[in-house]
Amino acid sequence: MMFFPAFSYAQHNCCALNANAKFAALASESGFIRAHDAPLPYHAENLSGSMITFPCASGVSGSAYFVASSKHPNKVILMFHEFWGLNDYIKTEADKLSKELGVTVCALDLYDGKVATTREDASKYMQSLPAVRGNEIIDGVITYFGKDTHFGTIGWCMGGTWSQTAALRAGNQCDACVIYYGMPETDSEKLKGLHAHVLGIFGTKDKWITPKVVDDFKEAMKKAGKKLKVHSYNADHAFANPSNPNHDKVSTDDAHNYMTSFFIKEMKLF
Repeated sequence: MMFFPAFSYAQHNCCALNANAKFAALASESGFIRAHDAPLPYHAENLSGSMITFPCASGVSGSAYFVASSKHPNKVILMFHEFWGLNDYIKTEADKLSKELGVTVCALDLYDGKVATTREDASKYMQSLPAVRGNEIIDGVITYFGKDTHFGTIGWCMGGTWSQTAALRAGNQCDACVIYYGMPETDSEKLKGLHAHVLGIFGTKDKWITPKVVDDFKEAMKKAGKKLKVHSYNADHAFANPSNPNHDKVSTDDAHNYMTSFFIKEMKLF
């Protein structure tokens, strides 16, 4: 990999998302915490990828689960975990997406090695993630892959919000952004810096990323002149998480088909 000078925070101040702070604040609500059942135990065997590290502006390296593909040089999908952390469920999703699309997938570790198995720990980790740390991890991985790389981004729950953050910070290097029931940015002025086309996947029963939030997002994207597709399901928050005891497989499979088709089109993968 070639390395380029790290991005400065000043360069990206216009793209700082209040949405991350809004979502992190949910972790202090008992109802939100109780809505996340402990993940079903799962240990992945024979994973295709491996962990990598990369420099960050603070001097504290970032890390990620990396699944390489040579089929589409200079095209990478950045994946963002839910509030549980970079567990084996996310690594398996990275393997699956890389194989299905023939593209390199890099699942970032926003918790710097911490993985929650209880909702109390997950809530603590999400609240204690400084925006500046999340931003520098994103900037570090963009620099790691280089200025000629084109990105897609995807994330679920907390990771859905960070997916949009990454799309904004990557600027014209990002072609496609997928948000699964994350808190979207609704400030049209901030959204003007977005180059990527966006796919939003939401649940109409979600008590936090409500239909009203989704409607506000649609309006903000329209006002900013940006392209957005939204698919909503008669489902609750975290419906697509296979570790969720209340996992909605039918809706998940349908959303997955929209997601893969979206990446294929917007990233020109086939």
